[in-house]
Amino acid sequence: MDKNLNIFFNKRILVYGLGKSGLSAYNFLKKNNDILLYDDFQKKQKNLKSYNYILKNKFDCIIISPGIDINKCKLSKFLKKNLKKVYTDLDVFYSYYKNDCITITGTNGKSTTCQLLYEILLKQKNDVRLVGNIGNPILSTKKIKPKTIFVVEASSYQLEYSQIFKSRYAAILNIAPDHIERHKTLGRYIKAKFKLLKNQSKNSLSFIKKNDPLIKKELKGKKFNCKIIKVNTHKVNETIHELNNEYFATEANKENLSFVLSILEKFKLKKSLLIKTIKNFKGLKYRQQIIYKKSFMTIVNDSKSTSFSSSVGILKSNTNIYWLLGGIYKKGDKFDLPRKYLPKIKAFIFGKNRGYFNSQLKGKVYLENFDNLKDAFKKVLHLTKKDKFVKKTILFSPSAASFDNFKNFEDRGFYFNKLVKRYLNV
Repeated sequence: MDKNLNIFFNKRILVYGLGKSGLSAYNFLKKNNDILLYDDFQKKQKNLKSYNYILKNKFDCIIISPGIDINKCKLSKFLKKNLKKVYTDLDVFYSYYKNDCITITGTNGKSTTCQLLYEILLKQKNDVRLVGNIGNPILSTKKIKPKTIFVVEASSYQLEYSQIFKSRYAAILNIAPDHIERHKTLGRYIKAKFKLLKNQSKNSLSFIKKNDPLIKKELKGKKFNCKIIKVNTHKVNETIHELNNEYFATEANKENLSFVLSILEKFKLKKSLLIKTIKNFKGLKYRQQIIYKKSFMTIVNDSKSTSFSSSVGILKSNTNIYWLLGGIYKKGDKFDLPRKYLPKIKAFIFGKNRGYFNSQLKGKVYLENFDNLKDAFKKVLHLTKKDKFVKKTILFSPSAASFDNFKNFEDRGFYFNKLVKRYLNV
């Protein structure tokens, strides 16, 4: 790193937002810079300044946390006035390090894809770090060496405000309407995702889903510096049987695996160890996680599902489905499942926003409505007991955000597991 050229060295910097990424940025930068802090929810922290103090001062750079919405935060006017000075922790990282990064974005499957990449590279004895939106701020990483590889999960929130971050390898897994309440339009959401490709250099590689309609539309007529590799997400079906891992039986996880295998073709790996790692992969909690399995009954906890698009793959991959869904629906979200899959689905809708989910599903699948998840689950258990010797799947895939009744999707997933243990005595 050339300290004289680094835009985050010996500067006056405002760090806005004191969540995990904000605090990691502060700790990373404070040694060589004059750092001031601001948070909409005035937390107790050294160097935390008042609203009026911030407005009266000038800064060389402003680092904002992913959760900060420039249009809705307290410093909205100030940020818009200083938009060219706004950066993210990804930008800070790139200014200090030029390590190889594999950066994954997309609407669905980011965390699973990142976790699988990380485990494979780790088993191959690489120095690899799993960072970003998956919960580990990139600037919290210690003991970085020139050969350290970073697997980065990047959200549209991070990418939207990043200016200089570049990744040697990048992937857009898929795109479906999401976070419209933040980005205002689908077009802006897509552009935030494509910023990852737009910023890449000539020696970089980008992996995109070959037949994703929204990705194809955005690519049309545009030129990028990087080499673009179109991933055929159906190709993995040729080798899936060799893996003997039911986790990859769903359409969504087959697609995630397709990207992993395509990206790792560019690395020198031992194939036998690669296959062994994939065979043993258990996935992440609350992401299409099988939590109960007996001869005629499978229960899947997919609490991470926050939109219809994230539930569609698993709905296609199972038979005789008792589907539990509900929560805070995503603006612009629509239920789009081919008619041939509909007869095998019974939907049990819970929560305050039942009207929206009914409007999407009415006339397509069998429906019942409940005030809460517990009542819906109890009814499903009652119905499944009648069909003792018929193979069935109880699928908890809410297709909605969790904040109406839960802190986050983990809290929601944990609660569902408790219900299963309580009523099935497991």
